Amino acid sequence: MDLITANDRPGAYPASYYAATATPLPGFPAAAGAMSCDVCVIGGGFTGLSAALHLAERGFDVVLLEAQRVGFGASGRNGGQVGTGQRQDQDTLERWVGKGAARALWDLSLESVALTRDLAARHAPDAGWADGILHAAHKERYVRDMHAYADKMARDYDYPLIQPLGREAMRAILNSPIYYGGDLDRGGGHLHPLRYALGLARACAAAGVRIHERSRVTALTKADPARVMTDQATITARFVVLAMNGYSGRLEPQIAARVMPINNFIAATRPMSDDERATVLTANHAVADSRFVINYFRFSDDNRLLFGGGESYGYRFPADIAAKVRRPMEEVFPQLKGIEITHSWGGTLGIAANRMPYFARLAGNVLTASGFSGHGVAMGTLAGKLMAEAINGQAGRFDVMASVPSPTFPGGASLRWPLMVAAMLWFSLRDRL
Repeated sequence: MDLITANDRPGAYPASYYAATATPLPGFPAAAGAMSCDVCVIGGGFTGLSAALHLAERGFDVVLLEAQRVGFGASGRNGGQVGTGQRQDQDTLERWVGKGAARALWDLSLESVALTRDLAARHAPDAGWADGILHAAHKERYVRDMHAYADKMARDYDYPLIQPLGREAMRAILNSPIYYGGDLDRGGGHLHPLRYALGLARACAAAGVRIHERSRVTALTKADPARVMTDQATITARFVVLAMNGYSGRLEPQIAARVMPINNFIAATRPMSDDERATVLTANHAVADSRFVINYFRFSDDNRLLFGGGESYGYRFPADIAAKVRRPMEEVFPQLKGIEITHSWGGTLGIAANRMPYFARLAGNVLTASGFSGHGVAMGTLAGKLMAEAINGQAGRFDVMASVPSPTFPGGASLRWPLMVAAMLWFSLRDRL
C-alpha cells in the first residue's frame, strides 16, 4: 500500500486543526530535468528541513525533495510535545550501552529540546512554545517507579527539573479521575508543529535551499556521486540524506527492516471558556500518560483540547476518526462527554523495534535518521543537525546516536506488520488490566 496517498489527497494537507490555523506557504515547484547539488535531502519534515537548513548555513548547495508538501507527514500532524530524554529511559540505555554512552545520549536529548526551542523562536514565533510536560500514571504501582526515576535523574544526571507528583497534586493540575500521580518535567514543552515546520521551510528557502514539492523519489543509486530519481528529475549529489521516517516505504531495504509505519489519531474540541478549561487542566502543560498505547493531550492557544489516542491496526485511517478518539478522551475526562469535536485527523509515524531512532551511514555518502517512535519533534530536529555535522566532517555526535543497537523487526520488512499487530493487541490488553 502506498502510504503517501492511501489516506490523503495528493498535494493537500489533512483537514487538521494545525492546517486550519497555520499560515500556508506558496507551493514549491516539482523537481524536473537534470540537477546537481552538494546534498540531496529526501523528506520535508523536521529532520529533512533541519538537515537542509544546517547544511545551507554551512555553505552547502542543497536540494530538498518532498513527495507531498513540506510538513505534510507526521511533522505537521503530531501532538506537538517536545520531551526530554530519548524514547527509552536512562535505566534501559545504561543497560544497553553503559553509563558513559547513556549520559552522552541524555545530553544530546537536552540539546534537541534547546535546539527546537531556539529554532522555533527564530523562525516560527507563531508556533507558541509553552513549558512543561506532565507524565500521568494510569496504574498506582507505576507512581513509585516514576518518583524514583525523578530522584535518579536529579542525582545521576544533574537534572532537577522533574517534579514528583502524588495523586492529589496531579489532580490539582490534571482533573481526571483515572490517574494516580506521576511527575512534571519542566524542561520539556509543546508547540504548534505545523507552524514550526513551515517556519523551518521558510528559513531553508531564505538560506538558498532548493525545495521541490510533489517530487516523490522513485530510485536511489548509492555511488559517488549518488543519483536520486523522481518521475520527472534526476539529481546528482555528493551526499544524500534520507529523512522520510514512516513514509520510507521500500526505497531503502535497511530502513524498511528497522522502521515500521503506524498510524495515530488526534481530535480537537471546540474552543472552551477559561472556566471550562480550568475543569480539565489548570496549567498550560502537555500531558502524556503511562499506557503503551499512549493518550496524549494539551490545550491550543485558542482553548481547544487537542487529544491524541485510539488504536489502529490497519494502514488506512478509520472512517470516523473523531469517534475513535472520543472514546479515550471521554474516559480520561468524563466531564467532556458529548463535547463538540471540530477537527480530527490521522498521521503516520515511524517506529523502531527497540523504540530508539535508527541513525546509520548506509554508504559513505548516504546518511539516514528515522524511527523516532513518537518522540521526533525534538530528536528529529537534532537528527538533521547531526547529519549536517557528519557531512561537514564532524561525525562524532552522529556516531553516538548510530552506536545504539538497532535490531531488525522479526521477519524483516515482510513479517513486521502482522507481528507488530499481535504485539500491539497484547500491549493494549495489558493497558486495560
